[in-house]
Amino acid sequence: MKELTLKQIADWCGGTVAPEYETVPVTGVESDSRKVEVGDLFVALRGERVDGHDFIPSAKTLGASAALVSRPSEELPCVVVESPLRAYGEIAKHYREMTGVKVVGITGSVGKTTTKEMIASVVSQRYRTLKTAENFNNDIGTPLTLLGLDDTYEAAVIETGMDHFGEIRYLGEMVRPHIAVITNIGDAHLEALGDRPGILRAKSEILQGMGPDAVIFANGDDALLSAADFGRKTVLFGLGENCAVRAADVRHCGESLSCCILAGERSFPVTVPAYGTYMIYSVLAAAAVSLELGLSDAEIARGLARYETVGRRSRVVKTGYCTLVDDCYNANPTSDRAAIDSLASLSGRHVCILGDMLEMGGNAPELHRSVGEYAAAHGVDLVITQGELAKYIAEGAGTAGVHYADRASLLAALPELLHEGDVVLVKASHGAHFEEISEAVKQLS
Repeated sequence: MKELTLKQIADWCGGTVAPEYETVPVTGVESDSRKVEVGDLFVALRGERVDGHDFIPSAKTLGASAALVSRPSEELPCVVVESPLRAYGEIAKHYREMTGVKVVGITGSVGKTTTKEMIASVVSQRYRTLKTAENFNNDIGTPLTLLGLDDTYEAAVIETGMDHFGEIRYLGEMVRPHIAVITNIGDAHLEALGDRPGILRAKSEILQGMGPDAVIFANGDDALLSAADFGRKTVLFGLGENCAVRAADVRHCGESLSCCILAGERSFPVTVPAYGTYMIYSVLAAAAVSLELGLSDAEIARGLARYETVGRRSRVVKTGYCTLVDDCYNANPTSDRAAIDSLASLSGRHVCILGDMLEMGGNAPELHRSVGEYAAAHGVDLVITQGELAKYIAEGAGTAGVHYADRASLLAALPELLHEGDVVLVKASHGAHFEEISEAVKQLS
């Protein structure tokens, strides 16, 4: 981060600072007291269980130069504001305006993190690129990322997440992307957003932070996105003829995929170390954005070849007993169906261990049941479920489905349920904590 003074910071966020501390320098910003470094401004956030103000002494010990607070502390020079969280966002917004980097913003129902990682992998072949770490895509993670920009960066790829109206608008006005990518409109966060048109409205809020010359990249195979009028230059990517950037000769070979990228008169092959049929859309988004930024065919192909998956997102693990597809970071009907489709590229008896899909609203039982029906109709041999809502998945799967009322019973049954050579998908919303099941599958022998 470029060096700032407490007066600058206070002016940006509408805070107050004692005159004798106005020139105190700040060389970083951090809200986690355990990660504070010398010269940082410590942001004292109040959570449900902890209050950051209680950790100001710890931040001081690690070298913090000041704190952003809602109540003054004698431990450090302070910028006092009504809401440290909102002030954090304002600081990031003004700091972003100081930078001259090209910013790519990512939103959508499914595949945001994968798309972010692929775009960053490609763009970094020519430009020094900052990207959102892991999935730090909310009102805490986004300021943290933006404040990591300095004069050495030439581009940034920022992921923005949401679960209610207004959140993307808030983050978009902070990020102010030159390019925005909308991956798709799927059945996620229906409890707050109502239906897919509502999800489209929520995702389209990213336009509020974009200038008139900014460009939208959208999935042209998504019915809502392909028909949307974003009021500015829009580039569609996908497999359909309506898309400006398309893929031909798509081949899924277990843990990798290959295709030929078509864009106008340009045509070039790529191979990506990524598992899953749906990964083609992240590949196309990365290619489309990189073409807009002037990268060559060779740079795009090289960047895609260097892609690495993040966390528990479609990570294929050969355990020595079976093949585990560890995809238990998140789940909704759209991503569950895509994960089921992808199993076909791996040989073996196909088994799905599925859990609750959260934030589905009043239609949650039927949405869960539809996933079970989809699995049974698309060749899944066994559907194992656990969770209050997941029982409807088992119901939908009919004779292929088996439900366990509690985690302990499911774990105890795994040695009998799973066979050597099986391909096992483990998937549920993050709040279901199915990573415990993934780890148990790895231990089978």
